[in-house]
Formats: sequence, C-alpha cells, structure tokens
Amino acid sequence: MNYKKLKIMQWITRVLSVGVIAFGIPFYLGYGNPLPFLDPNYTIWDNIWLTVFPIMFIGLAIGIIFEKLGGFLITIPVGFGLIAGLFMYGELVIYMLVPLIIGVLLLIIGYKKNKWTQSKS
Repeated sequence: MNYKKLKIMQWITRVLSVGVIAFGIPFYLGYGNPLPFLDPNYTIWDNIWLTVFPIMFIGLAIGIIFEKLGGFLITIPVGFGLIAGLFMYGELVIYMLVPLIIGVLLLIIGYKKNKWTQSKS
C-alpha cells in the first residue's frame, strides 16, 4: 500500500468517525439516563451497550489522531457487545458494524503507518 492510498484511507476513516460521533451522541444522550447500572429497570443488554457506547465514542475521537489506540478502543468493546448479543439473543446489532469497520480500518492504518515509517528509516 503506498502512502497516498494510506492517506486517503486515513481521511475517510476520520470523516466516518466524526459522522458516527455526530450521529450517535444525540441518540446516546437521548436514551434517558445514559449512565449504566444506575436504573434498576435497565436490562443487562441495556447496561452492556450503555457501557460500550462511551468507550466507542472516546475511541472514535482518539482514533482521529492515534489510529491504533482508537482502533482498539472501538473494536474491543463493540466486538464484545456484538458477541454478547449473539449469545444472549442470537442476533447481531447490524448498525454497530459501522463503528466496528471504522475500528478495524483504524487498526489497519495504524499498523501500516507504523510499517511505512519504519521502512523509511
């Protein structure tokens, strides 16, 4: 992968990250009480996602500058939430695949960028 393609992919993930943050935070805050484990009426499913969302939003924001760290902060909690949903309800939350793909792209960019800088020196 050449440097130009890496830069294009980096900007695409940055724009997608900002889009997911701008679109997702109002939904997260509009949930009522977005703090997990405070409302006894919330199910374990609600509490899992209320824990995943803030970590994911932080990962999306950090991923704009630090790709690897942001990628890990996105893929691990979102992957955990998707796997938990698969085991608990036998279904995937399809719309959460978008941040998961962004997280994987950030990891690819982070490792390719690291490889690119190492080969330059």
